[in-house]
Amino acid sequence: MSLARRTLMEAAAARFGQRRAYGDTTAVDALLTEQTETAYAEATGHAALATAENSDALAVQPGVLAVRGRVLADVLYLEGVLAGARTRRLAPELIARLEDAVGLGHDLAVLLADTVRATAAAPAASTS
Repeated sequence: MSLARRTLMEAAAARFGQRRAYGDTTAVDALLTEQTETAYAEATGHAALATAENSDALAVQPGVLAVRGRVLADVLYLEGVLAGARTRRLAPELIARLEDAVGLGHDLAVLLADTVRATAAAPAASTS
C-alpha cells in the first residue's frame, strides 16, 4: 500500500481516535524508508518553489516562520508523549530517545526563531 494511501487511511482513523502501531522493526523500517523516499521525491518541487520565491531575506521569512510553528507544535506534542511514557514507566531507552527528540526539537525551534529574526535584521543591515 502506498504511503499516501496509508497516510490518508491513518488520518481518517485518527479522526476517530485510532492510530496504527507497528509491532516489529521490519514493518517500522519499511514505513520509515517509504516516508524518507516520499519526502525526498517531493523535495525537488519544494526546493524549486523555495528558490524561485525566496528572492530576498524578507521573502524567506514566512516559510521559515511556518516551519518553526509546525516544529514547535510537534515538539510540544512530543513533550506530552514523553510525559505519558514517564508516567507509565515505559522502557528507559524509549524515554531517553523521546528526551533526545524533545531536546533537539526545542533546539531546532530556537534556531528557526533566530533565522526568522535574521530575516528581519537583514534588510535593515543592507540599508545601513
